[in-house]
Amino acid sequence: MQMILTAVYQKVPEGYIGFVEELPGANTQGETLEEVRENLKEAVQLVLEANRALAKDGLEGEEIIREQLF
Repeated sequence: MQMILTAVYQKVPEGYIGFVEELPGANTQGETLEEVRENLKEAVQLVLEANRALAKDGLEGEEIIREQLF
């Protein structure tokens, strides 16, 4: 099963803003639609990396099982 995320783009006077419906914190802006698309891909990667780091730090010293879900 492949996870599918939904990108939402909105035209604003400065260009575009974009966010991912399913991933709070993954949002960005750009002058063109192409720029905001690329920025949003990077934002998703950064949010996931930050969440992984927070989870790792918060569970340090605990007995846990970590495995891939998808």
